[in-house]
Amino acid sequence: MVFTLDFTGEGVRRWSKTPTGAIESLDDSYTPSIYTTSDDLDTLRRHLDRRHDVVSTAVEQWRPGFRDSPTDVLRADLDSIDRIRPVATWIRAADLPGTNRCFNVDFSPQFRYCLETDTEPTPTSSLTTCRLDIEETELLDPPITTLTVDGTELTGTPQTLIGDLTAHLDEVDPDVLVLSTAELIPTLDDTAAGADTELRLGRYPGYTQLAGDSTFESYGRTGHSPARYTVPGRIIIDRSNTFFYDESNLDGCLDLVSRSSKPLEELSWASIGNVLTAIQIREARARNVLVPWNSWRHEFFKPISTLHDADRGGFTFEPAVGVHETVHELDFSSLYPNIIVRRNVSPETVQCECHCDRSDVPELGYSICDDRGYLCDVLEPLISDRDEIKAELRECEDSDKKAALEGRSSAIKWILVSCFGYQGFSNAKFGRIECHEAINAYARQILLDAKATLEAGGWRVLHGIVDSLWVTPRVGDTQTALDRLAAEISEATDIRLEHEAEYEWIAFVPQRNADRGALTKYFGRSTDGQYKYRGIECRQRSTPEFISEAQKQLIEVFDETRDPEAVCGRLSQLRNQLFSGEVNPNKLVTEIRISKDPEEYTRRTLTMAALERATALGLERSAGQTVDYIVVDDTKQSAERVRLSLENPTRYDPDYYDRELIRAATSILSPSGWSEDRIRQQLSETNELSLGSF
Repeated sequence: MVFTLDFTGEGVRRWSKTPTGAIESLDDSYTPSIYTTSDDLDTLRRHLDRRHDVVSTAVEQWRPGFRDSPTDVLRADLDSIDRIRPVATWIRAADLPGTNRCFNVDFSPQFRYCLETDTEPTPTSSLTTCRLDIEETELLDPPITTLTVDGTELTGTPQTLIGDLTAHLDEVDPDVLVLSTAELIPTLDDTAAGADTELRLGRYPGYTQLAGDSTFESYGRTGHSPARYTVPGRIIIDRSNTFFYDESNLDGCLDLVSRSSKPLEELSWASIGNVLTAIQIREARARNVLVPWNSWRHEFFKPISTLHDADRGGFTFEPAVGVHETVHELDFSSLYPNIIVRRNVSPETVQCECHCDRSDVPELGYSICDDRGYLCDVLEPLISDRDEIKAELRECEDSDKKAALEGRSSAIKWILVSCFGYQGFSNAKFGRIECHEAINAYARQILLDAKATLEAGGWRVLHGIVDSLWVTPRVGDTQTALDRLAAEISEATDIRLEHEAEYEWIAFVPQRNADRGALTKYFGRSTDGQYKYRGIECRQRSTPEFISEAQKQLIEVFDETRDPEAVCGRLSQLRNQLFSGEVNPNKLVTEIRISKDPEEYTRRTLTMAALERATALGLERSAGQTVDYIVVDDTKQSAERVRLSLENPTRYDPDYYDRELIRAATSILSPSGWSEDRIRQQLSETNELSLGSF
């Protein structure tokens, strides 16, 4: 079984892992294929047969979509991967718009090869890894003279450094290179060339750039994809461009490799939707369904009343602002994926023609076909496997095995979390908006029914969102045991309702400058002594470490005393640390993801000041990338307002961080009715008392 592939002029070089090392073989007969439908297949075939980049053509029976019956489709075998898009573009432009449709076009190369040749990309022997890390400033002015290799720092002249790196690679013979940034590859190559010495990062000399850097938008968020590179015979994992490796581990990634047929190198940079699509494509192929090049599915006609009901998300109960004692959290297990599987919700089953007289979906009246949907077959193994992994984790005591299981569970979790939203994504290969709407409608009904059952059992629902409910005993009522109610709800919905946690107390935070509850901001302490934080500053990526740690300390004081004045007393001590200069500036770093390119910023914000400093240092930043800075003088408007963290500043602006600290404290005390003004008044009185004691 292969673990990576190289596309060369001679053919596809397949690399497999054995107990004794990596071995290679050459496939010189592979021809990638695309498919097309047309009003005149015979004429199109004659034209294609005359092209030099088309090896052969054939007419086959395939289904253009899940709702379609098998029909004649033209397959074109091409002489190389590079010719797929040009040939597909020519086919689509060869007749009137919409006449010729192309399928199986935009697959990533290694995934395409594995799919078309039934090659399993999951290695049967353990992969060896080597990690290379470098400071960003080292990349600014090659040649490289300092590099960290598997935790050991290598320094010296370019000749010495390249020699030491080569010796390490020869000794370890890694299958996977884990890089802090893929820009190491061309920079190390230039360093070796400038030193007139040879460097082989791969098992053969050289490297290939697969893609340039790019900026993109997804779900309203701007992201940045750096340039991608590959080397012969080894897998490149770029830590600056990998979701699944960061959110799980190598075991989690390999689990998804086996499910998607997407080799590890491609999976490492792929998005959640990309991997979910790969799993769906495998299921589509098993059902003889082709994959459209560009997804386009018209929305079914709906009356205005249905549009109003359909254009809603999952049900959310407004949280009861305040601090509550004896609270239980109940979660539906994988609610949305289970709705899909248990209710047979799939793009081809919603509003099917064979059951158009039925009204299956609550509120909306959509019908759901009795024939099992493809999406159910995609998700059910993921749900059941994750349940088994979680059960095994509860019994596991071996640390290595536990880490592997946690990685697999986390990787599957992200696929399940995203499968619902992806049905409404305009670029999803097999998505459909009605599928998305039906899932939401079922979820709303399930939460409302669960709420009614819990309230009938003597419980008060404090909050509910997506798949979770928080309940507390209702004063004056007799409560039915929660495990009994959960079992009743589970049986009624055919989806397991689990007791997630019991809290000694939990605080739901109001919206800033408003009395209504913030839907996703709360904190509390469970009966096992663990604190839980959601949505508040210590859970936000941009919050400096000092502010985050301070907020957790304030929560601990609140837990011990339940006294806002005591919390303000600890807050006063933290402020004294700030103003006396005791705080390490490295703990005041703010990390911000920029939403547009530097030249597009017009307001003199902290982010703009940080970008100006980055530009002055030669650090390129594009929309979607991050910039780290420390505020040193917030009264200024220029780049002198901040210092980048890599500049190692020795000072900071205490007034700025004091405002951030008080803001964090307000999140803690606002559930108790304390506003920021009241906190400042208490701090002022505390300060006066301190001064008076002298």
